[in-house]
Amino acid sequence: MRAYERLLKYARVYTTSDPLSGEHPSTARQFDLARQLVEELKALGVANAFVDEHCYVYGSLPATPGCEDKPALGFIAHMDTSPDASGENVEPILHENYDGKDVTLPGTGMVMTVEKFPFLADMKGETLITTDGTTLLGADDKAGIAEIMTAVETVVAENRPHGKLCIAFTPDEEIGEGADLFDLPGFGADFAYTVDGDDAGGIEYENFNAAAATVVIRGLSVHPGSAKDKMINASNLAMEFHMALPISARPETTEGREGFYHLCQMYGDVTEAKLGYILRDHDAEKLEEKKAALLRIAKSLNARYGSGTVTVEIKDSYRNMIEKILPHFHLVETARAAIRMAGLEPVETPVRGGTDGATLSWKGLPCPNLGTGGFNFHGVCECTTVQRMDKAAEIVLNIIGLYAK
Repeated sequence: MRAYERLLKYARVYTTSDPLSGEHPSTARQFDLARQLVEELKALGVANAFVDEHCYVYGSLPATPGCEDKPALGFIAHMDTSPDASGENVEPILHENYDGKDVTLPGTGMVMTVEKFPFLADMKGETLITTDGTTLLGADDKAGIAEIMTAVETVVAENRPHGKLCIAFTPDEEIGEGADLFDLPGFGADFAYTVDGDDAGGIEYENFNAAAATVVIRGLSVHPGSAKDKMINASNLAMEFHMALPISARPETTEGREGFYHLCQMYGDVTEAKLGYILRDHDAEKLEEKKAALLRIAKSLNARYGSGTVTVEIKDSYRNMIEKILPHFHLVETARAAIRMAGLEPVETPVRGGTDGATLSWKGLPCPNLGTGGFNFHGVCECTTVQRMDKAAEIVLNIIGLYAK
């Protein structure tokens, strides 16, 4: 079975995670895909495949004769889809021999234009996969799952030499919890790759350092007719707090290695308001500066409106994986070679986000990220192509082969 055929099947399973759940996994529906994957792995020859109580799927293939001394190599992808767009009732559409021009999504009439998405022109002649425009596709990261599965099938069917292969599929990556309960000792890999990036041929081994901040503002409600010099409107202070941050350091005004403050939630009334931020920077020192800036703004407002008016709670989320990848840079060098073997040129970009691999790297499993062939993740314009998924699966196979030598 080709990778795209698996994606079409997985995409129809509703697995959206929920950041407000507080449960592990955050949604029980992720078990639906997990159980399906366990049965598929067993059918492919991964006899020890299982899903644990937290919805992590694990399985492994023992090394083939003569490869017992090779590194135990892991491949990881996540089962959940982003809560940023609907992942329910997904209807994938294949555009065979795509003409490289604007694409109309029939469910909504939305047009994916080449002007807005220039990469579409490069897909001319390929089989483009989109949805009808009412949901995301789920290529993030069901394409990664499909490519790993296809590589496993090929390795087993063709009896290709390999060291121990460790496979894992995680829940809740999209809400930053995918590696929280990952069983590293049980997984058994020396090194691993997440398959959760963009276009095939991509390698990512840098990511943001990340933190989350919650700002709580307590006001004082007084009848507006007699409010002069008395009222403290928490919602007004919330806007004042936010506008004290630089406009040039927002997601919509930054790129590359530029960090940002992202206001994710804002709600309140006169008596209380809350702001929810995520803070990101590839440079750890610059992230600390962003944290300090929030605290300075709070201190300034408290000096004007009274102690305790503004409180800021900051929690670290994940760290840049590059520190943990550099001592094991053979992972990147091997991926480069594997990509060139597939006829592509490696594209190495810093992740403007995080992956399970970042957390796993800091937990002791060096884990760069490979491309899946997907684009426009987290929205209804998400897409991939049959051919790029084939290339991504081929790259996984090439990595397995190179480590077996």
